[in-house]
Amino acid sequence: MALVSADTRISELLNELHQLIKQTQEERSRSEHNLVNIQKTHERMQTENKISPYYRTKLRGLYTTAKADAEAECNILRRSLDKIAEIKSLLEERRIAAKIAGLYHDSEPPRKTMRRGVLMTLLQQSAMTLPLWIGKPGEKPPPLCGAIPASSDYVAKPGDKVAARVKAVDGDEQWILAEVVSYSHAANKYEVDDIDEEGKERHTLSRRRIIPLPQWKANPETDPEALFQKDQLVLALYPQTTCFYRALIHTPPQRPQDDYSVLFEDTSYADGYSPPLNVAQRYVVACKEPKKK
Repeated sequence: MALVSADTRISELLNELHQLIKQTQEERSRSEHNLVNIQKTHERMQTENKISPYYRTKLRGLYTTAKADAEAECNILRRSLDKIAEIKSLLEERRIAAKIAGLYHDSEPPRKTMRRGVLMTLLQQSAMTLPLWIGKPGEKPPPLCGAIPASSDYVAKPGDKVAARVKAVDGDEQWILAEVVSYSHAANKYEVDDIDEEGKERHTLSRRRIIPLPQWKANPETDPEALFQKDQLVLALYPQTTCFYRALIHTPPQRPQDDYSVLFEDTSYADGYSPPLNVAQRYVVACKEPKKK
């Protein structure tokens, strides 16, 4: 019943999103005429080589209108982003409900039948579709945006992806990519599934062994302070694996769509670090362990 209800709500949201996209285009078309007038006014001013009171008054009015048009379009786009976020949340809730019920869609086979190549593709898609934080002027990025950690009282939800510190078969400890199954407030512990254990390996871990992954990408152009900086020690998901390893930031992202360039600790190299490798913002978290000398 919950799955049917979620499907209905998703359908409604998609229709609302479609209408908002149409409104965005209408708003953009409406403002285009005003932008053309601004350009033409500047061209006439250059031709006459003077700024008369008439042109000043005209430009002030045109720019006031352009600002109002931009704000109106921005509001529609923000509403659209909210709809997309709600749709993604409902899809995730539906996936978790199906997992609990033992049901799967054809496009989402059970993890025990998922080939490794498919898993790697899904992890890459998850990184690419992580939403970009777009704050209002003066608004600071929230926790779990880029390098900003979760608040001390934060509890990850079922379905959330985390870095989890577990004991390996050989007894050593390692950080793995895992999915939250549940959290016990009484025991102060998580139950998580190893992403790469075909749904068979479940771990019960204390909160200190869990690091929630970012829920938004940070924009280097507007919120550089929300990114890890060069030479900062991090845990990063090694490419084509589901394990996190210690690494140094080589180059932070320069554009919103860019990855980090990181140097993984690797004793097989003379300086103790690998050549630079790209890792998405989604899979880079703070390392609280001390840097090796």
